[in-house]
Amino acid sequence: MAILKTLALDIRDLYKYRVLIWTLVVKELKLRYRGSILGFFWSFLNPLLLMAVYALVFSVYMRIQMEHYPVFMFCGLLPWIWFSASLLEGVNSIVGRGDLITKAFFPPQILPMVTLLSNLINFLLSLPILFIFLWASHVIPGWPLVTLPLILIAQLLFTFGLVLGLSALNVHFRDLTHILGNLLTLWFFVCPIIYPLKQIPERFRFLVDFNPMALMTLMYQDIFFYNRFLDFKTLGLLCLLGVIVIVIGNAVFNAYRESFAEDI
Repeated sequence: MAILKTLALDIRDLYKYRVLIWTLVVKELKLRYRGSILGFFWSFLNPLLLMAVYALVFSVYMRIQMEHYPVFMFCGLLPWIWFSASLLEGVNSIVGRGDLITKAFFPPQILPMVTLLSNLINFLLSLPILFIFLWASHVIPGWPLVTLPLILIAQLLFTFGLVLGLSALNVHFRDLTHILGNLLTLWFFVCPIIYPLKQIPERFRFLVDFNPMALMTLMYQDIFFYNRFLDFKTLGLLCLLGVIVIVIGNAVFNAYRESFAEDI
C-alpha cells in the first residue's frame, strides 16, 4: 500500500509541474536539431531513411514477398522508434541533467517524462508521412483508426515505467546504457516489424505472445495497414502491464532518488 501511495503522490507532482514539463519538452525539441540545416525536418527524415534501408535489404536482397511491404514496415517502425529512442535517451535523463538534479526542490521524476513526451511528439509529427504513404499505396485506414489513442496510452504507460526504473539504475550502474543498446537491437528483431507475423515459425510464436512491444506492433499494423479493430482484451492486458511496470519503475526510482545529487 505504501508503494501505491507514493505512486499517487508522484503522479500528483507530475500534474502539479505540468507547465514545467511542457516547457522542458519544448526546449528539448528546439535543442535537438539546433545548428542543423534541416532542423525539425529530421523528425521526418530519420524514420524515412531508416525505412528506405530496411525496405532495400528485406524486399530486394532478402526478398520478403509482401504487397506494399515498405508501408507495412513503416507502420511498425514508427512506434518502435518512439519506444527505443525514449529508452536510449531516458536512461541518461537523470545522469545528463545534473544541473537540475542538484537544485533544491526540483522533482527529478519529471525528466524521464520529458524524454518520453518529446519522443511522443516526434512520433505524432511523423504520422502524416505514414498516412501519405498509405494513401499512395491505396491502403486507406478506416474506423479502426479511432482506437489509436488507446494504443498510445498502453505504450506510454509501459515505456514510462521502464524509463523511470532505468534512469534511476543508470545513476549507479553506468554500463546499463551500453547493455540497453544491445538489448534493444535484439528486441527489435523479435518484433514483427520487418517481417509479417505469418513468417514466424509456430515454435517461436511465444516470442510474440509474451512480448509487449510485439503485441503493440501488431495492433498498430491492424489499425493502419489491415484496417482491423483491436483485440480489446489484449489491449486491456497491455494497459494493466503498463500500470504494473510503472509501479515497479517508480519504486526503483524512489529507492535511489535520495542519492542522485551525490552520485551524478
